[in-house]
Amino acid sequence: MTLSLRIFIGYFLLVGLGMMVFLYSTYDQLHPVLRQASEETLVDTANLLAEFAPAALAEDDPASSAFASTIERYTQRPLNARIWLREKTTPGIDVYLTDAQGRVVFHTRPEETGADYGRWRDVSLTLAGEYGARTTRLDPDDELTSVMYVAAPVRRDGEIIGVLTVAQPNLNIQPFLDYARRQILQLGSGILLVSLLLGGVISVWLTRSIRQLVQYVERAGRGDKVQPPILRETSLARLAASTERMRREIEGKAYVERYVENLAHEMKSPLSAIRGAVEILQEPDTGARNRERFLDNIDLESRRMQRLIDRLLSLAALENRHTLNAVETVDMATLVRDEITRRAPHTEARQIQVLVSTSGSPRLEGERFLLAQAVSNLLDNALDFCPPGGTVMLHLARRGDELVLSLHNDGDPIPDYARPRVFERFYSLSRPDSDRRSTGLGLSFVREIAELHQGRIALDNAVGGGVIAVLTLPALAEGRVQ
Repeated sequence: MTLSLRIFIGYFLLVGLGMMVFLYSTYDQLHPVLRQASEETLVDTANLLAEFAPAALAEDDPASSAFASTIERYTQRPLNARIWLREKTTPGIDVYLTDAQGRVVFHTRPEETGADYGRWRDVSLTLAGEYGARTTRLDPDDELTSVMYVAAPVRRDGEIIGVLTVAQPNLNIQPFLDYARRQILQLGSGILLVSLLLGGVISVWLTRSIRQLVQYVERAGRGDKVQPPILRETSLARLAASTERMRREIEGKAYVERYVENLAHEMKSPLSAIRGAVEILQEPDTGARNRERFLDNIDLESRRMQRLIDRLLSLAALENRHTLNAVETVDMATLVRDEITRRAPHTEARQIQVLVSTSGSPRLEGERFLLAQAVSNLLDNALDFCPPGGTVMLHLARRGDELVLSLHNDGDPIPDYARPRVFERFYSLSRPDSDRRSTGLGLSFVREIAELHQGRIALDNAVGGGVIAVLTLPALAEGRVQ
């Protein structure tokens, strides 16, 4: 499981659980909050009507009083109120009036007139001078049938002479409760969704630097030429810098050990030849002709050692570079023709024909000197293994965003045992015309130059005979070609 996924899951659990707790707590509070608001309205209504009730209780038949007639007209009054999404067309409260003994003297439901309500809390508590209210279910098993009763005392000269109660079914507030719950759930779901999307973005953002650092370490571990990432986080930036220093120190030690070992191995042969020639020259009976031959051999082997050291130093300097320095726009067609012109005496002497073809716009950005060195090494390699009177064909073409230089000669194919090793340092095959080997650093030099330019090099036997080398480099963007 990736770090970003772990952060996202943790964020999801934290935000999701927090949102669920908030939604459910809010959801559960809706009903009591709405009931409290409804109860407050009923308290005001009951106390208002209680101010009109004393006159009714003073009459012999309160059910026929002007107060009772007014309440009856209210119950039959048509309403036209739109409350949120609900249409209210009829009154939704009941009203009853009891005397000082709790007997009902008026009720909006006439069948209840005369009933003894003295046992109900709304009446008994109000008659006792306390706040009287109750909630009673018409069906004990159905909460939706509950009715809220709120009472107010009816006073005359400061004495309680009766109770006026206003009743409202809780079912009346159910549509508002359902609507509010739907709104809360929709809003909560929207907030949760946005939070999750934001959490995904945050998790990706938080782990972006870590992913860059991991990719850098992985590529560095594979030996790729890569620069440490530029990170904004101070701790990660310090870690990247420390890792780069450690990598360079480790690579430097391994580099020195490898090169010392390779150099010692390659120096054995010329040193042995020089040492043998010196021993022979020290013999007193060495003739003039032998002395001249062995001196030439010493000179030849010393020059070979010098070339080996020079090429090795150049390759070492190149391998320790991670970026290009003097970057400029290079016309590869011109560069290739210049290198071919420099080798005209050699090709004429061996009667080798060099054919060049180009297509597209063969330009790129890079170091001209290094690119010339790469082409020079490839061309030398192609000419050295081309038989006298043979042909070397160079084709330079642009393919999409890449520039491809291919060199084909009609020499002998590369032996199967040598094909995987052609780019190894110090590995070289004998030249057909002299049976001598080169330093074995030329193709390694070309590979380092290609990688430094974000390109690649391949060398293999060509279909139909001969050997083909293909150098692929990033081409100059079309819009920047001049």
